[in-house]
Amino acid sequence: MSDDFIQAYRTRAHRYPKPSVTVDLVVFTMLEGDLQVLLIERAEPPFQGQWALPGGFVRVGDSFDDPGESLEQAARRELAEETGLALEDAWLEQVGAFGDPGRDPRMRIISIAYTALLRPSLAPRIGAGSDASDARWWPMTALPALAFDHADILHAAHLHLRARLYSSAIAFELVPESFTVAELRRVYQAILAEELDAGNFRRHFRRLQADGVLVEAPGRRLTPTKPAKLFRFSGTSGGGTSKTG
Repeated sequence: MSDDFIQAYRTRAHRYPKPSVTVDLVVFTMLEGDLQVLLIERAEPPFQGQWALPGGFVRVGDSFDDPGESLEQAARRELAEETGLALEDAWLEQVGAFGDPGRDPRMRIISIAYTALLRPSLAPRIGAGSDASDARWWPMTALPALAFDHADILHAAHLHLRARLYSSAIAFELVPESFTVAELRRVYQAILAEELDAGNFRRHFRRLQADGVLVEAPGRRLTPTKPAKLFRFSGTSGGGTSKTG
């Protein structure tokens, strides 16, 4: 591609429509045995005072030589600004694009949605940032009405999570670093929103051990019946172990 072509294109770039681009984040964790999602209360119009997913505009540079930030950079920055969470090492994966013409009353805005998984031990650290009045975890079974098309985005992210459950290592992002068989089964049940047979799940668990995905961890977890063995994710599985997607 010649420099002359690029220069000529830049002189007529103003002729092409330029919709704004945002990122929205669906952040899941496990709390009190439930799959929960992080929502923020909007501090400004539109939908002021309503609950929404964290997110915001992707920063675009002022010139062709300054392209701005990547989508993933925008996602991590917005999450930090609105909730105080810094997820440099968190599992983050793109869910899809949402661009219905009327999805935002301000102007034509296309949103790129991401889902992130937060280990339960980090969940209490959230707090409303400068762009939000409040930030709170909500059980997937008791959600408020959401602003924009965020209900559709949340639904798509949940389906994405379900589809990736057995083909990746994402479930291990929602348990403590050392966990019991029962704790991992609760994560699967919460994501699938259905009860799983304990015997069938234990067979699945043993297959993960045989494949080297899980290994025993030191110690035991006290339970109402007897101390339970602890396990940890070995980090050797091929599917879904990367932190970004």
